[in-house]
Amino acid sequence: MQLSAIPRITLAATLLASPLVFAEPALLQPQTLVVDQSLPKAQREAMELAARRYGSFWNSGDESLAKAVLAENFVDMTPPAGRVQGPTGPLLASRFFRTAVPDLSAEIEQMIVAGDRVVLHLHFRGHFSGTFNALKGHGQRVDFRATDIYQIANGRITANWHIEDNLSLMQQLQTLPSG
Repeated sequence: MQLSAIPRITLAATLLASPLVFAEPALLQPQTLVVDQSLPKAQREAMELAARRYGSFWNSGDESLAKAVLAENFVDMTPPAGRVQGPTGPLLASRFFRTAVPDLSAEIEQMIVAGDRVVLHLHFRGHFSGTFNALKGHGQRVDFRATDIYQIANGRITANWHIEDNLSLMQQLQTLPSG
């Protein structure tokens, strides 16, 4: 049986759109999701997908996830000292932190989608078994939370405001005395 040109094109388009062709790692699902239903459905879905991919990047260290969602003009609005701006900054930060906590994982406890922003409340866990600056870990448990606010345009994160529970983290890494 000979296929005509039109069915071949349709078949090719169907295969290209197939999740099997563009399979990406399983993305984190938020435990709680709050969405502004007044936003157009396509915008809501694009914003949620961008935030889930970026959260999944922090969970897995898979840089392709961050590269897929960080805009070329991405700005870290609350950078720690020495953080490089642009999409390179988070990639370097993830690599650095994973040298200290190689088994780092993250969960999205809450996601709020409203206007052009997505708020993620992230829960990080792992073990300090690598190095952090001059410190060598001994398998200490690491468990801290962070809250990020992403500004999203056209499905890409253009800006990020973030705050981490660095006091708990530094105590767990034993760079500070515990309270």
